[in-house]
Amino acid sequence: MKVGFVSLGCSKNLIDTEIAIGMFKKHKYIIENKPEEADIIVINTCGFIDSAKEEAINTILEMAEYKKRKCKYLIVMGCLVERYYTELVKALPEVDLFIKLEEYDKLWEKIEDLIKRGIVVKPKLKKNEIKPIPEHKDFLNRVITTGKDYAYLKIGEGCSNRCTYCAIPSIRGPFVSRKKEEILEEANMLVKQGITEIIVIAQDTTKYGIDIYGEPKLVELLEDLSNIEGIKWVRFLYSYPEGITEELIKLVANNDKIAKYFDIPIQHISNRILKRMNRKTTKEEIQELLKNIRKQIQSVVLRTSLIVGFPGETKEQFEELKQFIQDAQFDKLGTFMYSKEEGTPAARLPEQIHGNTKKSRYNQIMKLQQNISKQNLEKRIGKNYEVLVEDISFDGKYYVGRTMQDVPEIDGLVYIENKTQKNLLHTYVKAKIVEVNDYDMIATLEK
Repeated sequence: MKVGFVSLGCSKNLIDTEIAIGMFKKHKYIIENKPEEADIIVINTCGFIDSAKEEAINTILEMAEYKKRKCKYLIVMGCLVERYYTELVKALPEVDLFIKLEEYDKLWEKIEDLIKRGIVVKPKLKKNEIKPIPEHKDFLNRVITTGKDYAYLKIGEGCSNRCTYCAIPSIRGPFVSRKKEEILEEANMLVKQGITEIIVIAQDTTKYGIDIYGEPKLVELLEDLSNIEGIKWVRFLYSYPEGITEELIKLVANNDKIAKYFDIPIQHISNRILKRMNRKTTKEEIQELLKNIRKQIQSVVLRTSLIVGFPGETKEQFEELKQFIQDAQFDKLGTFMYSKEEGTPAARLPEQIHGNTKKSRYNQIMKLQQNISKQNLEKRIGKNYEVLVEDISFDGKYYVGRTMQDVPEIDGLVYIENKTQKNLLHTYVKAKIVEVNDYDMIATLEK
C-alpha cells in the first residue's frame, strides 16, 4: 500500500512526521508524494494559534476529498488532535483515526489496528499527563525529509515555562529532556546518511538537561556534537533569554563549528507586558544580554520573535517596543499578532486588543524590521562567506545556498552566479557578496 504524508507546523512536529514515515517504511509500505495516488494519507497537525488551526482543518478537508477516489484511510495526528480530540471526532467523520500525542508510544499499534483489523480504540489517558517521548529506536529509524544536507535534532519535548499566552504546556506537557547518549547516537546516525548540518531544537533548548541531570547541559551537548567527525555546522534554536549563560556565549564565540547565531524569543520589551506574559526577564536584562553577546561575538546574528496586541498593550508600550527594535537592530525578526487561545491565562485577561489594532501594529513592526534587515544585509556586501549550496535556480543561472548565519526555510538565501563547470550541489564554497535585496544576497564564487 502507498502512504502519503502532510506535515504542518514547526520543525519539532516535522520530526514526529519523519518518525511516522520511518514506521511505515519499516513495515514495507511505499511512501507516496502525490496524495491522489496514496491508499493512506497521514496528516500531522499544528494547533498552536488560530491561523495554524485553520490551516490544519482546511488541509484535513482537502485530503478527505481523496477518499472519494483511491484513499482508503485518512489518519490525523499532532497538536490539534491533542487539543480538540472530542470536537474533531464529532465534526470530521471523514477521518478514520485520530491519534493524540499521549498515544505516540502506541502509534504503530493504533495504525495497524485500523488498517489490518478495522479497529479504532479511543484514548483513555487523562489530560495534561506527561506526554511520552517516542522510543529511541524510533528516532534512529526516522526518514529525513529536509534533503541531503541538514536535519533537525530534537533534544526534548514539551515546555515548563508557562507563558500566559501559550497552550504548548497543556498540549505537549512539561519539558522532558532526552538522554544525551541517545541524542549523540542519533546525530551519528544522521552523519552516516551524509548530513553535515545539525539543527538542535526544543521548545526551549536552554532548559535541556535540568529535569534529568539537575542542571542545564546544553553547552556540554553542543560541545559533544561539534566533536563528531563529519558534522560541519551545529546550530541551536529557541534559546530563552534567561537561560543564555556566560558559558553558552563563550562556547558560541570560540567553537568554529557552532553557528554564531542566537534565536532569542523575547516577545516584548515593556516590563508590564513581560510580567503579564509571565516572562522571566526584564527589559533591562534583555538589553544587557544583547549587549554582552555582541561584545563577545563580533559577527553574531541575532534573531527574535515578538507578539503585538497582547491584552493591555497600550499605545505607549507599543511605541516603546518600536523604539527598542530600532535600537536593537536585530538581524532577523518575526512578529505574531496575539492569538486568544482558550485555556490560557491571557485569554481571561481584560483589555483585549481589537483585531484591526493588532494588524496595524504588526504591519508597523514588519515595515520597520524590513528596513533594518536590508541595512544589516548591505553591510555584508564585499565580504566573503562560506556557503552551503543546496539547490540550483530553475533557469540554471544561480546556485542557491545559505551561510552559517541563515536558518533553512526561515532566513534569506544566497544566490551564487553559476559560472563554473563543476557541480557544486551539496558542497561548501567560498563566495563574495556583491548585491542584496530585502532578505537575500547575490554572490560570486571566490577566486
